[in-house]
Amino acid sequence: MASENFTRVVEFILIGISECPELQIPLFLIFLVIYGLTLAGNLCIIILTSIDSQLQTPMYFFLRHLALISLGNSNVIAPKMLINFLVKRKTTSYYECPTQLSGFLLFTVSEIFLLAVMAYDRYMAICNPLLYIMVISRRICLLLVSLTYLYSFFTAIVVSSCVFSVSYCSSNVINHFYCDNVALLALSCSDTHFPETTVFIFSATNLFFSITMVSVSYINIVLSVLKMHSSEGRKKTFSACGSHMMAVTVFYGTLLFMYLQPRTNHSLDTDKMASVFYTLVIPMLNPLIYSLRNKDVKTALKRLLKNPCSSVKSM
Repeated sequence: MASENFTRVVEFILIGISECPELQIPLFLIFLVIYGLTLAGNLCIIILTSIDSQLQTPMYFFLRHLALISLGNSNVIAPKMLINFLVKRKTTSYYECPTQLSGFLLFTVSEIFLLAVMAYDRYMAICNPLLYIMVISRRICLLLVSLTYLYSFFTAIVVSSCVFSVSYCSSNVINHFYCDNVALLALSCSDTHFPETTVFIFSATNLFFSITMVSVSYINIVLSVLKMHSSEGRKKTFSACGSHMMAVTVFYGTLLFMYLQPRTNHSLDTDKMASVFYTLVIPMLNPLIYSLRNKDVKTALKRLLKNPCSSVKSM
């Protein structure tokens, strides 16, 4: 009899960042600016690293894909979020929700492992410069990026399928600004042990392996730099790694803040604030981090603005 009282959910309602009516327009304007800067910055990185003849190295190949991922993550989240600031009924269909969740997982997991691949690239360039061209060849670069995308796609399909394998009935109000797996599972009217375990295993495994790879790479880089006799050489090496180290620190710091906080202090509101950072703010910051601290990118931009034809790579 109890099961007959449940109404199967056909749509979800997203609460958003804030329910306060007075904040909707100001928040819309703030995130519209963030979204606009994200689009402009990442498109600029993609165009520069695609056409400039001086930026055809493995490092900039990976940077181009990081910009593509940042662009993808922002496009999965921001448009729907901006629309919901302007409408009274912030609904999303039952089938739109797993699509958004899958897209979010695809690009987030891709970024986690691409940052690890970029750390390995810097390790090879600094610690094994004689082997660098042979080991980090174009074929290997394509293979590493392809494996990153394939694994991320697999993760997105498995996790989103598990999250939507449970029943959603009666309550359909998601305490988030997008379809997040934790917020969704909190609404389920059936046993969520299996999807929660799946989400935990994938999250823990992905973070462990990627952070281990990044840590080992940079420990070896630091040890290699300390052995250098030239202070100019040390400064140049740290400068080459500075942008990536900053991006890694910001991204992994946010994820670790979410997953390592005590369970007693954990709340969906905290998740929302952290999610704003790594789904919207970090994709905006990445182009700034890599362009403002990177002489090659700044030089390429100046070269493109002065003489577009001269900087284009030969086909």
